[in-house]
This record gives sequence, C-alpha cells and structure tokens, in this order.
Amino acid sequence: MKNRTKNVAILLAVAAAAAGGLPDGLRAQDQMTGMGSDPEHTLPLTWDRWLDHEEIGERMELMADTWPEFLSMSTIGDSYGGRELWLMTMNNPDTGPAEGKAAMWIEANIHGNEIQGAEVSLYTIWYMMENYDRNPEIRRMVDERVFYFLPSVNPDGRDYFLHGAGSGARTGHVPVDSDGDGLFDEDPANDLNGNGVIEQIRKYVPGRGTHRLDPADDRFLIPVAPGETGDWIQLGSEGIDDDGDGRVNEDPVGGYDTNRNWGSDWQPEYIQGGAMNYPFEVPESRAINDFMVEHPHIAGLQSYHNTGGMILRGPGAAWFGEYPTDDVRVYDELGEQGERMLPYYNYYVVWQGLYSTHGGSIDWQNDGLGIVSFVNELWNGGQYFNSPLLQEQQRDPDSPISGQQSRYFFDDFLEFGDQFVDWAPFDHPTYGEVEMGGWKKLSGRVNPRFMSMELFHRNMAFTLWHADQLPLMSMGEAEVERVQGDVWRVRVPITNERLIPTITVRARENAVVRPDLITVDGGVDIITAGWVQNVHVPGPIDAIDQPELDRIMVRSGHPGRTTRVLEYLVRGSGSFTVEYDSVKGGTVRTTVQLR
Repeated sequence: MKNRTKNVAILLAVAAAAAGGLPDGLRAQDQMTGMGSDPEHTLPLTWDRWLDHEEIGERMELMADTWPEFLSMSTIGDSYGGRELWLMTMNNPDTGPAEGKAAMWIEANIHGNEIQGAEVSLYTIWYMMENYDRNPEIRRMVDERVFYFLPSVNPDGRDYFLHGAGSGARTGHVPVDSDGDGLFDEDPANDLNGNGVIEQIRKYVPGRGTHRLDPADDRFLIPVAPGETGDWIQLGSEGIDDDGDGRVNEDPVGGYDTNRNWGSDWQPEYIQGGAMNYPFEVPESRAINDFMVEHPHIAGLQSYHNTGGMILRGPGAAWFGEYPTDDVRVYDELGEQGERMLPYYNYYVVWQGLYSTHGGSIDWQNDGLGIVSFVNELWNGGQYFNSPLLQEQQRDPDSPISGQQSRYFFDDFLEFGDQFVDWAPFDHPTYGEVEMGGWKKLSGRVNPRFMSMELFHRNMAFTLWHADQLPLMSMGEAEVERVQGDVWRVRVPITNERLIPTITVRARENAVVRPDLITVDGGVDIITAGWVQNVHVPGPIDAIDQPELDRIMVRSGHPGRTTRVLEYLVRGSGSFTVEYDSVKGGTVRTTVQLR
C-alpha cells in the first residue's frame, strides 16, 4: 500500500511538472532519494545527427551563453575557405587563471570526411557542464585543469562532405594541381545521376572480366582466381573526364593533407603526399601551432579521427626512432588503460599499427611542443559484433555475418537498407552501359547514428582520463629546524600527483619546454640548497650547483607520481615563500615560517 501511494505521488508530481506546477519540496526530495527521472538538463541537446560548420558554431555559442562562468568562445583564425576556426576554452577562474594550470587540447575533423569527432568534442563540453554540480570527479577536473576544444580543424572539408555527395572531402581546400597539367581542381568526381551520392561503377563484360557476382548476394563482386575470367569489371567512382586528358576524377578539390603539414619529420610531396611545399604552409595547421606556441601550458592532446578503432601515438615513421623509455612508459599506461575503456580498440604506434606518416600533427606536438598526444580512430566495424556469439559467427565462413557479407547484413537489419544504393543501369558518356550503386558517404567510416552515444561517451571518458593524468604540482608543509642562532634547515616536499611529468624526456632533449623554476621570495639569505637523497635516512644532499639559489632551474622537470624534498640552509627570520613554477604543471607555492 505504501509503495502504491508513493507511486501515485510521483505520477501526480509528473503531471504537475508537465503543467508547470511541480512543488519545490517534492522536486528536492526526488533528487535526494533518486525517485523519478534524472535531474533535468540545463540544455536538453540531442546527439543523433551530424552538424555542419555553422551548426557547430551555433551550438558552441549556445553553451558559452549558458555557462559563461566556465566557457568562452573565440576564433584562432580562418580556414582557406574563410570559415572561422572556433575554439572553446573551459576554465574555472575561481580556482586560478588558465595559464597557471595544465591544459588539455581536444580537436577533431582534421580530415573533412572524419566528422564524428566534432560531436565527441561538443558532447564533452556539454557533459562536463551539465555534471559540474552533480559529479564530484567532473567538478574536480574542471577546477584543476583548462580545456581547449577545437571541434573542426577542417571546416571546409566538413561542409563539402556534408553538403555534397561526399567525394574529395578528406583534404583541405587550398587548390592543388593533382595531375600536373597546370590546372587546379578541375576533374573531381561527378554526381552524374543527381541522386546526391558518388556511387561506384561496374560494367558487365561477359567472359572478359576480373570479377564475378557473389552467388550469396549479387550486390557485391568477388575477384576470380588466377587463370579464370569473370563477367564484370570495376571502373571506380562515379565521374567523367572533365578536362579531356583521358583520365577520370584525377584532380579533385584540394589535395593537401592538414595532417602532413607539421614540422616534425616533414617530408616533400614525392615522399609524403599532401605535405605541400613547407611545414605550416596551410592556414589551419599554422593557426593551431601559433595558438599552442602562445599557450605553452598545453600538456596533453587528443585528436579525433574516424576509422579503425585505434588509440595511436607517435612516432609516425620507423626511421624517426622510438620515444625515450620513460616517455614510452607514460604513453603505455595511458594507452593500455584506453584499451580497457574502449572495446574493440587497440593501442598502437602509428607506423606499426596503421601506416607510416611524415609531418603528422601528434609528432610535432610531442617533439616540438612537449605535449603528450594521442589520435583516436573512433569507429570500428567490429563494434557491431558486440557479443561472443556474434564474434564466433563472424569467423564462420558460412555465416551471414562473416567477411564482406557482414556490412550488408547490418545495413539490412539494423539500418533497414538506408546506407546502400542498389545497383541500377546507367548510360555513361565514356563507358557506355554500366551499373551504378554502392555505399553512401556515411557508411563504413562513420558510425551509425544509433551507436553515437556510447562512442561519444567512451572516447570522452578516455580523454578525460588522459587530462586527469596531466602533471599536478603540490607542496607539502615545510619542516623547519633551527641549526644555530638565525640559521635554519628547511625541507620542502614538492609533489607531482599525476602520471605525466612536467617535462617529458623528448621535450628536454629537444629543449622545447623551458625548465621548471623554484623561487624564494622573502627576507632570508640562502646558504645552500639541494635535493634530499632519502628523507628516512640521515645523509648528504645532492647539492644544487647554480649561481642563484633563490631561482633554481629544474631542467629535467618533475617526474610523475613522485615527491622530491628540497632542502635549504637559510639565514634570517620571519617568513618566506617558496614557489614551484612549471610550464606544463602549473604554479604552486607555500609559505615557510621560521620559528
């Protein structure tokens, strides 16, 4: 009887809420006891569609206006096509200025057709703001860190992909003469039948082909065995010879790769296609690098790409060598934790797990800016197989979800055939009678919309784990001991509470992050200073041999999850302040009272 009465009360409350009359007392009681629905969102945004560049800006502006105490929206420059590169900064000014904290950079859509990372970025902003007052862990991260979000590095390619038929959208849009004929972007793919899809072309050539129809499903072709002939040939993507040079679709829009134009291991076009003429030539990479140089407190980076289900770190090419051992340990702990958080993802080095790249963004950010950087390839078709039974059937060649058939199976039964255009006859101006059909632009590389929320949330969670492991400096209470008269021995414990050091080994080797600084301010004379070898055993200290002991440079930075004790021998009275200032780990200080 009591439960029924309680349920009736809840239903009445729901009805009252619908009429705008929910009693305040009942609202508070529901939230305290967990009754009823979850607390209402401040911004009830949906996450089941892909936004174009203008819509991304509108959503960012809406969030900035809703949470102005934490969020500020700006632009770091323009794309080649004149679209603004919108940046969202998340910082709690009540816990200190942004420049005094370790910062996490989160970017996406460096390739125009790799769209879903922008939504992951926007979801992360929304989720953190909605849960700041509800989840202590989220509150702590917002209070301790600074977050920079650039949801679309390549807005030209994104809009070209979303508003067009989809072909040629990976690149940036600076015109490039891809076929060397002195003309630029003059032979892209063409939507010949006007259905909004760049389809594939196949032609029936009885007894003279390289492929045959699959007897289980005539929507796809199977290569014939050596020495055999088939009845079909494949003729590539839909299009015509626009420039009359005998080739089709060989000079699409753009042609440079925003992820090959960075300063670390940059190689010319004949080695690395898409690299352009020199590092940072393209406006998008140049704008990002300029911002990062001006904000050296960026200590971690996550770049969202889109296919393969991978957590990638540098280096991009084998010839560039492996990272230093201590840096690898940091990357490994982060990446292996990511594998646990992201089913069907694998943690790889770029050149080993994917392919070799030169002039990649995360190589530069690691080597040239001292930032611990990852790329996540967001969608993996294996995520369809989310049960042991399905995984077993996937390995059975007679199963309808084995091999190439699986893609058709899941489209047929989970997306109701929405992502495939059936083959249909077409009179091609060059090839004659052919069939055109195939997969739509969102298929294969982009997750189906119904799986977005899990993909967004899991990747956000990994990125926030990374952000939480950025260096976090603290100073414990100093030990003060009178030696004699006005001479004192002072020991100050200095701790990096997180995994990532304030200066990585590679950053120190390349001299790209200034040394950490320990300064003393107050009316004392410093006689000696040094690091305590063992706080539990009396013995000598490792003396610091620098001319200014009130301004000690720590060139190696502070290791992760480590406390080091600095001992001063000082002469004076009263109090003085010791400050530890690190570019990547923020600034902390403590006041020492001599008594």
